[in-house]
Amino acid sequence: MTGSEVPLPFRLAYVPGVTPDKWVRIWNERLPDVPLTLAQVPAAEAGDLLLGGGADAGLVRLPVDRTVLSAIPLYTEQTVVVVPKDHLVTAVDEVSPGDLADDIVLHPLDDVLAWEELPGRPALERPATTADAVELVAAGIGVLAVPLSLARLHHRKDLTYRPLTDAPGSSVALAWPQDATTDQVEDFIGIVRGRTVNSTRGRKAAPPQPKEKKHAGTDGARRGRGGQGAGRPAAPRRGRRGGPRRSS
Repeated sequence: MTGSEVPLPFRLAYVPGVTPDKWVRIWNERLPDVPLTLAQVPAAEAGDLLLGGGADAGLVRLPVDRTVLSAIPLYTEQTVVVVPKDHLVTAVDEVSPGDLADDIVLHPLDDVLAWEELPGRPALERPATTADAVELVAAGIGVLAVPLSLARLHHRKDLTYRPLTDAPGSSVALAWPQDATTDQVEDFIGIVRGRTVNSTRGRKAAPPQPKEKKHAGTDGARRGRGGQGAGRPAAPRRGRRGGPRRSS
């Protein structure tokens, strides 16, 4: 690479609640000459951003359109219910949907949980965002079910959370356009899958070392002098005049 050639950055999108720090650190260690740029995007807009070329890959929430996007599931988050610190459910270690039957359970428009039936009582209106819903919980208007990472992201001193059983989870995946599996995408796949830098499956794998040639006849059939083949009688030694040397 000449001094005038600057490598294109690897553009990684990520949705709220996802922390890509560990993978970014490994990328910077392995590929210090290739900058990695981050862009946070709302979960509902991540697929369009990737397909529109706004990022090379993204840490997104499933489901995504698998007809146009490739995706590698990474993990599934625990769902929790966010409540005021003086709420009755704070007396227990975990909460079931039935425990929320008398509560207003807020359902923001950007909800990432695929509910078949939302527990509790519905609010008159759906909050626009999860952040708005958290503000309503703090005002004592209802409770909110979210993935654990979003509860931590929107943490407030006057709120707490408890694990919610029998609730849908939110799965996080690495996704990218199917027709744009670049070398940089392959490199990042190797990182999130935990491959070492010399993994034979990674693009940056070390080239195989040439095998050392074995000499034939290592067990007694070694080659003679001057390239004589193994097993052939040695040529008689000659004296100074060219004739055979006589034994004394």
